[in-house]
This record gives sequence, C-alpha cells and structure tokens, in this order.
Amino acid sequence: VEAVHLIADGKAPRIPQPKEGATYEGIQKKENAEISWDQPAAALHNWIRGHDKVPGAWATIDSQVVTFYGSSLLDAAVPAGQELAIKGASRPGLITKNGLVVFGNDGKMVLVRNLQFEDGKMIPASKYFSADETTALELTEEEKKMAEDIR
Repeated sequence: VEAVHLIADGKAPRIPQPKEGATYEGIQKKENAEISWDQPAAALHNWIRGHDKVPGAWATIDSQVVTFYGSSLLDAAVPAGQELAIKGASRPGLITKNGLVVFGNDGKMVLVRNLQFEDGKMIPASKYFSADETTALELTEEEKKMAEDIR
C-alpha cells in the first residue's frame, strides 16, 4: 500500500535498470544480420540459424543481397559443385546437389538449403544456377481444346 501511495504522490524512487547483465536483446534488424565470413563454421551456422526466419542472415552475391535459410554443419569430404563467389568470403561457396556449401575460416563447412533474393523469391540453394531457366508450357491438342472451351 505504501508503494502505491508513493507512486500516486510522484515520490517513488526511480532507479534506472543497468544495461550490464541484461539478457533482453532488442528486435534484430536486417542491416545488422549481414554474415561476417571471418569466423569458424560453427559460428557461421549459429549466425544463420539464429537469424532464421526473421530477419534472415544475408550476404552479397552478384551485387544483390541474398538471404540464407536452413543451415547445418557439414562433416564430410568437400562435395563436388559449382563455385559461387560471395562478397567478403575468403573462399567461394559451392552449389551442390544438396544446397550451398560455405566455408568457415577453420576450413570446416556449413550447408545452406534455401536462398531468398531481394525480390522475395525463395529457391532451394541447389537450384541457384538454374533459377533463371524457364520452361515453355506445351499443351496437347486435348488440353488446347479444353483451354479454348474454358475461354
């Protein structure tokens, strides 16, 4: 009751909470989620997974911001794949059948399964080089007739 009266009278002591030892982290912003490549693979994995889904850890590839999702540590021989230059990385990534393999400064690997482009389009990382390919839709005669009937 005494505390309530002190507050009502405007006489309650005001002690600002110290920031030291605080555990709350503010809302992450996209501009703060850029991947720093000079880290061991475990730190890269933790950074990517820690920012998965919001705001999404990102890097610059071919002059565009690409967001990485779904990482896991890869403990195997270096897989075969097509090299992909990533800005800031000391070693190019590899587009493999399972996804994008990136390397930590310790030489260990992280596998990233999905990539999202600035326009919002998300693709499996393994399809990076085939993302621009489009296939023309060819209709059979029966399908053409059905399309005409629908029109």
